[in-house]
Amino acid sequence: MAKNSNLNAAGRAKKDEFYTQLTDIEKEMRYYRKHFKGKTVFCNCDDPFESNFFKYFVLNFNKLKLKKLIATCYSGSPIAGKQLSLFDVIGDDESNQNKPYKAVVTTVHDADGNGGIDMLDIAELFKNGENELTELEGDGDFRSPECLKLMDEADIVVTNPPFSLFREYVSVLMERKKKFIIIGNQNAITYKEVFQLLMSDRMWMGSTAPKEFIIPKNMEGRKNTYVREDGTIIAKFGNVCWFTNLDLKKRHEELILVKRFNVQDYPKYSNYNAVNVNKIADIPCDYDGVMGVPITFVNSYNPEQFEMLMMANGNARTNTEQSVLSSVGYCPDDHDKGGLGIVDGKLVYARIFIRNRHPEAPKEG
Repeated sequence: MAKNSNLNAAGRAKKDEFYTQLTDIEKEMRYYRKHFKGKTVFCNCDDPFESNFFKYFVLNFNKLKLKKLIATCYSGSPIAGKQLSLFDVIGDDESNQNKPYKAVVTTVHDADGNGGIDMLDIAELFKNGENELTELEGDGDFRSPECLKLMDEADIVVTNPPFSLFREYVSVLMERKKKFIIIGNQNAITYKEVFQLLMSDRMWMGSTAPKEFIIPKNMEGRKNTYVREDGTIIAKFGNVCWFTNLDLKKRHEELILVKRFNVQDYPKYSNYNAVNVNKIADIPCDYDGVMGVPITFVNSYNPEQFEMLMMANGNARTNTEQSVLSSVGYCPDDHDKGGLGIVDGKLVYARIFIRNRHPEAPKEG
């Protein structure tokens, strides 16, 4: 869709300079506060001079009762030392710009008596001998040996990784058995590896959806961007979300179902033994068979209420085990483009096939 053109272009060109706003980080992190006590947090795509993730955890270090905060970044950050005026004292030396840093914070002095700190203390952060700011040996790539070693030290990884490397980034997290809260393109759920994690309850969606990101000035003029009064360039997106494997209250909330099944409103696919549901709100409460629902269903998925079986998209034939395809009655069709559902001779956009674990009994009569 047009409103997501910036994000799609970034993926193709591997230009991932999209910076998360502090307000969006605050909105999401409030759901995980209980998980941070005594933990080491690693922000491994975050320049300490400009990252709002780093800023958030510094400002809330004592309130969250963190053990340690570590941040690393790639070299060549286009806005290093410029986005957050808080760090001008640290980053005003031009020789410091565009270098990959490792920042380690173990102590943040409590200045206001409420578990937080004031602005002046941040400027003094690395003058405290218990905290450390050093230049990395390599380029700060999250896959580099020194950054992987830091990841092994961490309990929770929190960041906005490069969208174009999302698949590989998640793979690294899984290989190292890390807890995480990260931002990604919602379309990533269609990746075979990512969907398998969602389906096996090893990863799920967060609670909020950021809509606007800060971008460098060299990206000014793109579609769906505007300039704030302070000169910050903002890009608008419609399909960005949080991914995590930390437990959330939302994940255990049941989706309220009010519709009842009838053959007119829920037509069967001609190539699957399943019925089509066009809206999440229209999922019937009393149907015990397989249903194809929009991929946005992942935002409402409760594994105690539903079972996810597969994704019926253009890669269904190659990404899904034959036993699963057989269980949903898949009959290959020359026109289904690899596995998309067909209703009344028309292709239906990608669907997640689900089954209600506890359907209501049909009404008599």
